[in-house]
Amino acid sequence: MSYDFNAKDVFEMAEQIERNGAAFYRNAAADITDPDAKNFLLDLAAMEDDHEKTFSAMRKKLPEAEKAPTAFDPEGEAVSYLKALADTRIFFKKEIDTTSMQAILKAAILAEKDSIVFYLGMKDLVPESLGQSRLDDIIREEMSHIKLLSHRLIATK
Repeated sequence: MSYDFNAKDVFEMAEQIERNGAAFYRNAAADITDPDAKNFLLDLAAMEDDHEKTFSAMRKKLPEAEKAPTAFDPEGEAVSYLKALADTRIFFKKEIDTTSMQAILKAAILAEKDSIVFYLGMKDLVPESLGQSRLDDIIREEMSHIKLLSHRLIATK
């Protein structure tokens, strides 16, 4: 069975990915002794918190047509599936060397790239009538993270 996601579904995934990202940066910051690097990671965590709030606000402002369920799902299994997908694909727990700022930055850049690929793939699953174009807002936010992380990575070499 094919399942089309609506913009509300995707924003809920984006919010989960941002929560995962904030936790990733906070956990990495806990292992870093350099105060400047620690503050940078905590600033990234705060950005992820802000993005979660942004996506939540965007979700709440969606027109009803973009919140409409696309399939009969009385048990809420689709939402559980989406949460599991967000939890296991982007910023999921993996072994990285959190004592090395370069390793943290490389892992973060990879996670941000994965999130962009994820959202680009979701664009194919969200019909235009259910808010497909709103995914571009999420993708732009994630691209800004890559730019910031890349500049920091270059500066640490």
